[in-house]
Amino acid sequence: MDSVKLHRFNREEEAQSLPERFTFPFNYVPHPLCRLAAAHVMRYLDTRSEWAAELRRGKMLGVLVVRDPEGELGFLAAFSGNLAGKVLHDYFVPPVYDLLNPNGEFKRGEAQITAINHEIARLQADASATALRERLQQVCAERDAQINDYKLLMARSKHERDSLRQSGTLTAADEQQLIAQSQFQKAELKRLRRQWDSRIAPLQEQIDERQETVSRLKVRRHAMSEALQERIFSLFVVRNAWGESLDLVEVFKRYYGDDAAPLPPAGAGECCAPRLLQYAFLNQLTPLCMAEFWYGESPVGEVRHHGHYYPACSSKCKPILNFMLQGLEVDPDPHSVPKEPEKPIGILYEDRWLLAVNKPAGMLSAPGRLGVESLPECLQRVRGGEPLYVVHRLDMATSGVLLLAKDFEVYKAMQQLFADRKVTKCYVAWLHGVVESDSGSITLPLRPDLDHRPYQVVDERHGKPAVTRFEVTERRDGLTRILFYPLTGRTHQLRVHAAHRHGLNAPIVGDALYGIQPTDSDSSTTMPGKVNRLMLHAQSLTFTHPLTAVQLTLTAPAPF
Repeated sequence: MDSVKLHRFNREEEAQSLPERFTFPFNYVPHPLCRLAAAHVMRYLDTRSEWAAELRRGKMLGVLVVRDPEGELGFLAAFSGNLAGKVLHDYFVPPVYDLLNPNGEFKRGEAQITAINHEIARLQADASATALRERLQQVCAERDAQINDYKLLMARSKHERDSLRQSGTLTAADEQQLIAQSQFQKAELKRLRRQWDSRIAPLQEQIDERQETVSRLKVRRHAMSEALQERIFSLFVVRNAWGESLDLVEVFKRYYGDDAAPLPPAGAGECCAPRLLQYAFLNQLTPLCMAEFWYGESPVGEVRHHGHYYPACSSKCKPILNFMLQGLEVDPDPHSVPKEPEKPIGILYEDRWLLAVNKPAGMLSAPGRLGVESLPECLQRVRGGEPLYVVHRLDMATSGVLLLAKDFEVYKAMQQLFADRKVTKCYVAWLHGVVESDSGSITLPLRPDLDHRPYQVVDERHGKPAVTRFEVTERRDGLTRILFYPLTGRTHQLRVHAAHRHGLNAPIVGDALYGIQPTDSDSSTTMPGKVNRLMLHAQSLTFTHPLTAVQLTLTAPAPF
């Protein structure tokens, strides 16, 4: 083991109590030892002035607290991707596989693909090819001009023939002469087209031949790229705590099944967590807890805060970590079992067609895949199996007004009201940070982060429109209480609009996805009650009843 990679805590830091189980990497509160390790890493990074510009643009880093074979504590550090154009640095653990090794298969394969790219670019930029295309355009223009002129001549001739026929003075011989003229002109048009086609065809053939060469090169490049990618993933061989080893292709097959397994996505295996665990297993170090944190500015479109902790990514890391963590006792996912409501679900409104309730935080608003009872399932159980249709949804962590329909036609009518933006929604939230404007509007289009579900990202090109009005009602001790009026209903819209730097740049308190990770001190904040939930509450819905035409405002006061 390289002693440079294993860093030690000081005596006071080692006095921290150890975790009972290893970190569930996709949903966690960082253990105090991980926070201490991260602080060490950030102090080290602050000394590397030559990396300052790159780090300022943002980098995900990770720490893994371990016990060595002698029972001593320490920690490992890693970064995702590369740093300063390298993957090997003294302070950090090495990659699972070194993609940047100049003599490695990836670099050799990349060089071959680059050579094809250069050949494609050369063919496309070749002066003779450009001259051919220009000559073809010129000849086609000449053809079109001559044929159009001849068509005008034919039109004038036809007009003259029609006039003569209408005069009634034509003899049978005259009529035959007019027919012959028409037939001749049509045949002449065909001869003109054949003549021009014979001039154009050789030029088009030369161009097509060159294009076919480019197309063949592109097909070859695509095949080489796919083969290289699959080969490289077969070189990423990871271990687990039981000592088993699998390459990433086999890891994804084991996770998804042989028939359904996709090829690992680009960048799989290059994140912090696989690197940290791999080094620990290869060097007889026992993993105790782990955390990943962001250093630098937030990337465009995403929500990242300097020094804050984030879960491992799902699309790249979930299959890998699912294998690598086998053999360790891991914390359960804290969100895999939603909280049971502390008191009976409050009924806010009910008639023959609609039912509005006050959804507790931590309860699913619609049946899901977690294998636990959702709010409508709970209501159906206690109400004797009455059919209920969830008109709209709230995040599991959000509390407040939830509307259900008792009749399918009413359900469809209410959904149409939501789609037509004829329902006014009001949410109340506490935000980390002081929002200077008293009111305003946020317009940031959103789409799912395909590599990191359930996150949403801001995407001006591919995102769906998302608009939120807001009103500040209170500012206190670095926090802001705010009313949100979403004009659209995108997933995580309020959470992203609050947290994103081009939104309010003030995440909702208790937001484990886009906000600030909670610490032990959060329970003593000046905010009413303990911060053990997302501080977002659906306070009211206003709409016109689809059957009675009565305007309704359904309200559930915020519990914070």
